[in-house]
Amino acid sequence: MHQAQSSIPANISRRQWLQWLATTSLGGMSLASHAALATAAWPVSEQLFGLGIASGEPASDSVVLWTRLLPSPRMPLLGPQSVQWEIAHDEQFQHVVQKGEALATTDWGHSVHVLARGLAPDRWYHYRFHCNGQTSTTGRTRTTPVDGAPVQRMRLVFASCQRWEHGYYAAWRHARADDPDLVVFLGDYIYEYASPKADASDAKTQSQLSKLARLQPLAYPRSLQDYRDRYALHKSDPDLQAMHAYCPWVMTWDDHEVENDYVGLEGVGSATAFAAKRLAAYQAFYENMPLRAAVAAKASAAGSLRNTQIYRRFAWGNLAELMVLDARQYRDIQACRTPGDKSNGSVHADDCPDLALDARSFLGWDQERWLAENLKNNSASRSSSKRWSVICQQTLFAPRHYPNGRTSTDSWDGYPAARQRLIRAIDQAALRNTVLLGGDIHQNYVCRIDNPEAEGRAPRAVASEFCGTSITSHSGTTQARVDAVVARNPQILFARCDERGYGLCEVTPTLWKTQLRAVDDPLRADSGIRTLARFVVEDRVAGPQLA
Repeated sequence: MHQAQSSIPANISRRQWLQWLATTSLGGMSLASHAALATAAWPVSEQLFGLGIASGEPASDSVVLWTRLLPSPRMPLLGPQSVQWEIAHDEQFQHVVQKGEALATTDWGHSVHVLARGLAPDRWYHYRFHCNGQTSTTGRTRTTPVDGAPVQRMRLVFASCQRWEHGYYAAWRHARADDPDLVVFLGDYIYEYASPKADASDAKTQSQLSKLARLQPLAYPRSLQDYRDRYALHKSDPDLQAMHAYCPWVMTWDDHEVENDYVGLEGVGSATAFAAKRLAAYQAFYENMPLRAAVAAKASAAGSLRNTQIYRRFAWGNLAELMVLDARQYRDIQACRTPGDKSNGSVHADDCPDLALDARSFLGWDQERWLAENLKNNSASRSSSKRWSVICQQTLFAPRHYPNGRTSTDSWDGYPAARQRLIRAIDQAALRNTVLLGGDIHQNYVCRIDNPEAEGRAPRAVASEFCGTSITSHSGTTQARVDAVVARNPQILFARCDERGYGLCEVTPTLWKTQLRAVDDPLRADSGIRTLARFVVEDRVAGPQLA
């Protein structure tokens, strides 16, 4: 272990966990001493705003402001709490432009989702919350340019996969210093796994422990409170809190917010038990993310969060349109997976004829149609079209043909007909520029997306892809194996599995620039960072180029 760890009992209670959380070491600094959390003269376990603040869902006239009150032994928050909020032009709140009051209720984990309306487009604001004599830290957020307005620049960070034990969140500290307008988070905000037992004596477990930065005391989640505690753990990290407070986030989810490799209502175990667990996980996701309250209201009306629509679009003036997808909730089960069993991971195509079925969807048919229609509406032939159509989704889109002949079943490779439908939709829409952003695989991939069925012509590039590595999560492979994959796949221009970090994109009307940013050592909270590679996409030229 690279940092001293507290001894964590296996059956720790929630109250004990809150007390442990207040004193455990994070990068050599206790939570109580961190400036981002020390917003009042209270120990962390007594701070109502100890889980931080966030903003998201930016529009040209509004933004969502979020917080979730932290219960404690001294303040158990047994009933509704009145939370005041304000948003201002300046950090000192001398020029407040909107303010109001929200109710944090037990039913929604004492979370607050304020839609601050009536804001000016394309400008930065400051915001904060007050409750029971305590004041949160001050956050910074912004609105988008008006849809269609001329825009010369957008700067965004895309990231995913931040398993707590696998590393410190130094990447977020550096992402903040990179000064983005927006963070696009592509899933696996939490991980459902329990930590290995710290007192294990067998060699395999000791080897696992040596690769971890920190442990956590929580058991595998099954109930709503379990998932709430899991988010509270992740949100206790000061670097993650600071990044949330720095700029708005656009969020989607992947599998680990519920269970590894789940799709739709298919998970491990009985269908009834999994449906209840997924429902709890979906509610906890909403409670802890800066999403619009209308998402929960609409879902509740349709059946208690059983259907939570999180695929949506964001316009950034005339420069970019971001289409944020949901690749879990509506997907067909993985090919040749037995319901109730774990995913098989990969198959030989000859042994699994279901793999090639046209009827199988990766996004679900309604979302497929929604995406195709949005792409069509952004055709370069339309005067209102955006320069860059950005598809923000969970995993690697480009195909990977493996030397061993097996096919991954949980990625787009496992849904080849669905992938080809999307490639066809991109090609037929005649977009000016298309960029796909992805995550999930804990590896950096830069790819050219070709259409192999270009009406009798040779395959040609129709889009560019940047699939980012994880914030912390291990890749589970070796660079030698990745190099062997690259050798068989000419559409893959760059691939690295041994780095942790995020992608930094700067977008202008004529050029898309991506930097792959990698921390020096994810096991150190004070890690430095470097740029692993730089790529550009030129206007009207599909396919990334090494810068």
